Formats: sequence, structure tokens, C-alpha cells
Amino acid sequence: MEAFLATVATFLAAAVRVATPLTFAGIGEAYSERAGIINIGVEAIMLSGAFAAFMATSATGSILLGVAAGILGGVCVSMLHGVLSIRCRANQNIAGLALNILVLGLTSFLFMKAFGQTTVLPTCKLAPQFAIPLLSQIPVLGPALFSQSGFEYTLYLVVMAATVVFYRTEWGTTLTAVGEHPRAADTAGLNVQKIRYLACLINGILGGLGGAYITIAQLGFFMEDVNAGRGYIALVAVILGRRNPAGIFASALVIGLAQALQLQLQTLRIGIPSQAFSMLPYVAAVVVLLFSIGKGRDPVALGVPYERDKR
Repeated sequence: MEAFLATVATFLAAAVRVATPLTFAGIGEAYSERAGIINIGVEAIMLSGAFAAFMATSATGSILLGVAAGILGGVCVSMLHGVLSIRCRANQNIAGLALNILVLGLTSFLFMKAFGQTTVLPTCKLAPQFAIPLLSQIPVLGPALFSQSGFEYTLYLVVMAATVVFYRTEWGTTLTAVGEHPRAADTAGLNVQKIRYLACLINGILGGLGGAYITIAQLGFFMEDVNAGRGYIALVAVILGRRNPAGIFASALVIGLAQALQLQLQTLRIGIPSQAFSMLPYVAAVVVLLFSIGKGRDPVALGVPYERDKR
């Protein structure tokens, strides 16, 4: 029995580690979408954060500077999308896709310029893990939730804070009003553009954190397309979670469980190509997404540029 519980705890801990960057990025995107800005460039935000965090940590050996650099990288990409969407009134989906392609090429180029072509990937310091006294002793859940790095503990605070902001604060109501009826919000005296820019800023901060987690807490190295589509999976978590922070975390955990399962199945040496197991998290995301069709509602003004002078 003890061996079984230990296996379950290990399995759940792996799911939490997979879910962490998805939830960071997903909650950031929820802020943006609630304000009416859909940014499918989450992949670019996370990749920029992952690259900047790795470069800073590799150069300085400081995890804190790596985190700060990751946040800055994510903010730069997110605010660029914000300028294109809010000021230039560009198509938000096309702008996001363009940023995904741009950042993928740019980070690959800069990484090659910094380290050259090598068969041995450069590494960086990893964020340490530490257990929270008493809480980490809870059977099964303790080792999974409370024996992690500072990123996971920060994530729990982010989920709780976002829930309070969305549903218990005036600013959360303001954010929703801007995403639902920007003209009515403007008439009521709210600065629609300022609020949308702030939502983009938060999206960049959290998306950059998610990217930083991948390189300085999970892998310890950077390579081309290190995200491997995590930004798109984070968008799926936002849809499944209906822009609710707890729902996004739960959706990311489901995807994380599928990821942990496929890793476990690969170790069993079943006569099935490993590529089939690698598809499992994405298949799980698509299947759950199919069952969620028609059960949620997007903000009315989502993806629609606001033109104050247009009637």
C-alpha cells in the first residue's frame, strides 16, 4: 500500500510540474482575454521568457536574475502584441501568429550566435526544490504539492490572487466590462486602452514566468523550440477552464496527468512507437476540448479593436 501511495504521489508531482508553466501562461492569457485582447502568441511570450531566463541564469548563476529576465522577455513580446492590437488595430490572431514565428526564429538565431553549433547543450543552474514543513507530510498530496520549487508555490498564490481579482474586486469588474462592452465602459469614464495595456502587461509577466520555469526549473538548458507547443496547450487550458483561474489550473493538471502517463508508459517498453505516447497529452487536450464545445461564452468584444471615434 505504501508503495502504491508513493507511486501516486510521484505521478501527481510530475503532473504539477507539467501544469505549472501552462497555468502561469493560461492565467496571463485569461487577464488579456477578459479585457478583450486575444493573444495566440502565448507561445512567443513563453519562448522569449524561456530564452531570456536561460541566458541570464547561464551568465550570472542567479536564479532571481533569470526570473527577472524571463519576465522582461515575456513582457516585451506581450506589449508588442498589445501595441499592434490596441494602437495599430491589427488583426489580433494574425499578430499573435506572426510573433510566434518571429520569436522562434529570433531565439534560435541568438542562441546559435551565443553558443555556436554544438552537440552538447549548454546548461544553467536549476531552481532548488524545498519542502514546506507539515504540509509536505500530508499523504500523497504533501509530496506532490508542497515539495516543489518556488515557482510552484508562487503559482498557488497567483491562482488565488487572480480568483480574488476577477470575482471580488472592482478592477476585476472593470476588466470584464472592457472586454464585454468597451464603448459603455468608455462612456462610464474608464480608460479602455490603458486597461487593455495593463492586461497585456500582466499576460507578459505571467507568460514570461511560465517560460522561465521551463528552462531554469524544469530542464536546465535551452534549445530551439524548447516550448514544444506549450503555449498552444496553455490556450487550450484557458478555453477548458473558461478563463477561471482554478479551472485553468485543473485543466492544466489533466493535461499534466496525460503527460506523466505517457512518460510512464514509455518506460514499460510496450511494443508501440514512442511517438504514439508523445501524442497522448495533445490527444487528451483535443478530446476534452471537444466535450467543452458550446459550454462557455467568450467576451463580446474579444478580438475586436476598439475605435473610440467610430460610431
